[in-house]
Amino acid sequence: MGSLTDVTHHETRPGSPESLPDLEPLALPRADDTDGWRALVAARCDDQLARAAAFVERLVGHDAGDPAILGTWNDVGVALSNAFAASSLLSQVHPDAGVREAAEAAEVAADSFRTDLMLDARVFEQLASVDPAMFDADGRRVLEHSLRDFRRAGVDRDEETRRRLKGLADRQTELGQRFSRGIRDGRVTTLVPATALEGLPQDWRDAHPVTDDGQVAVTTEYPDTYPFLTFSTDAQARRDVAVAFRSIAWPDNDAVLGELLRVRHEYATLLGYGGWADYDTEVKMIGSGAAVAEFIDRIAADAEESGRRDLDALLQVAQAHDPSVERIDIGNLRFYEEMLRREQHQVDAQEVRRYFDFARVRQGLLDVTGRLFGMSYTEVADAAVWHPEVTTYDVSIEGPDGPEVLGRIHLDLHPRDGKYNHAAQFDLVPGVLAEQLPDGVLVCNFPRGLMEHSDVVTLFHEFGHLMHHVLAGRHRWVRFSGVATEWDFVEAPSQMLEEWAWDADVLRSFATDESGEPIPADLVARMRAADEFGKGYNARVQMSYAAISYRLHEERPADLDGRVRELSEEYALVGQLPGTHFHTGFGHLEGYTSGYYTYMWSLVIAKDLFSAFDPDDLFDREVALRYRDRVLAAGGSKDAADLVEDFLGRPYTSDAFREWLERSA
Repeated sequence: MGSLTDVTHHETRPGSPESLPDLEPLALPRADDTDGWRALVAARCDDQLARAAAFVERLVGHDAGDPAILGTWNDVGVALSNAFAASSLLSQVHPDAGVREAAEAAEVAADSFRTDLMLDARVFEQLASVDPAMFDADGRRVLEHSLRDFRRAGVDRDEETRRRLKGLADRQTELGQRFSRGIRDGRVTTLVPATALEGLPQDWRDAHPVTDDGQVAVTTEYPDTYPFLTFSTDAQARRDVAVAFRSIAWPDNDAVLGELLRVRHEYATLLGYGGWADYDTEVKMIGSGAAVAEFIDRIAADAEESGRRDLDALLQVAQAHDPSVERIDIGNLRFYEEMLRREQHQVDAQEVRRYFDFARVRQGLLDVTGRLFGMSYTEVADAAVWHPEVTTYDVSIEGPDGPEVLGRIHLDLHPRDGKYNHAAQFDLVPGVLAEQLPDGVLVCNFPRGLMEHSDVVTLFHEFGHLMHHVLAGRHRWVRFSGVATEWDFVEAPSQMLEEWAWDADVLRSFATDESGEPIPADLVARMRAADEFGKGYNARVQMSYAAISYRLHEERPADLDGRVRELSEEYALVGQLPGTHFHTGFGHLEGYTSGYYTYMWSLVIAKDLFSAFDPDDLFDREVALRYRDRVLAAGGSKDAADLVEDFLGRPYTSDAFREWLERSA
């Protein structure tokens, strides 16, 4: 087995030892130690910002052209990354509202510091004075990208423009936090009659007691909403729950988003760009806003025939059940998809669920990824964490002299009040060679008992980001650490890892029922066939989200709600529901801004990456380790297109994606 050290140890600090030093993971307070968590926020945020400021002064004190400038710039980046990682995570997951608020304030301070830093002409001039020829390819890449970032921040503009840019950047941070907070805290409960539970799994019903007046509360948390929309036989109740789910943070986030779009546009145009999308895509694989629009329309056209064919077939199933159904919409889609799976593929989601007990799935995920990537996980049973349900593991890899600790991961996988209510990977500590171990967190909202298979796929997907963070945690330059590629590539490795959650042999290694009987291979084959159904209209739904993301930033319409409905009807073949306000709960409008297209862009690449694996031997050692080392462990040290070419031995193409999209279910 090859060592990651050989792949990612491009350059060490002068005087560093040949062998990697023993590093300790970040020590955390106990869950009930609120004062300790407040102190941690101060140490990992305020103190790290003070450390970054000290490094800035050291940097500007170097003689112009001194090659040590770039090393000190890296020290600034490490401290600033530490501050961002801790504040971003804790503002979304800590159970104590006071700690969350302190972390939010720290995140604002970090953003303000970064904005001031990128407008600091002294730092820019010092970096510009350094001769790139003094460095290896990695050092030259860091220098080139850093200078580009300074120019994108407006460091070379006049003082008045820089001052305005600073104000706009600070306002973006404030509005972005308000938008995300509105979604996180915008949990809504819908009361439905007890009769609406007909069709729901028994464990779901047990967790939702009937009130004295005969009603049941269904929240907008995923483990509540998705099973209800899939199994409840009450069409009106399903519609009510869907409307609530698609209207999170309405109306408050409507005004917040409107201002955020205007602020982003002004920021981009002050820098000379045509709009926010052009600014945003300059550092992505796609390259321009116009290319985003072209990509959205191209995928929508490619998916048109397949999408309409499958949607018509689904409508026939629905009308055979209920002749009054005129259209498949977001309120009845899951219910009739489940009906079609049962009738045409003999796949019953409730039958499937009994093979996916959460604890077994979690262990199976670790076993599968450990085998695939040559890693081992050791549970830290007494680890101090922010909530008792969080589990912690140390991750190791076999090195030339025995096991080497790569980093630490935390799995925070169940919903609770005040917690981030989607699924994402967060950094806690970015890995830096010989300085600090990578520490990452998976934040999801899965049921505590039986899972749907779609939950299993999501878990594999999000864990892919976590592996990317840990495996790419041995770079000298913090800029290359973790998930540091172009933003429209970051989903590709995770989308590819989903394939292992669909393989019968892989699933049978952990998907067992209460008696220990593994999931039948023929059931998995039928599940896969059923999953193939609807990929065309699902692609169109994705393109509707991408169009909303892009067009709202380009157009900044006065009536966001109306424009979102128009775009949904234009791109999504699945019907919309009156009274829903999707955009106010569309969290990606904060993180991904105008670039939601990246999910489908990444999927095109993911299908090509997977083509290198033998479907009859998904654990082929040579292919898996080549992928691990050349794509994941490489982090941001190369352009994504070059990483893919290093692995595939050729430039990526869309051939595998088109073949998949055109293949009939």
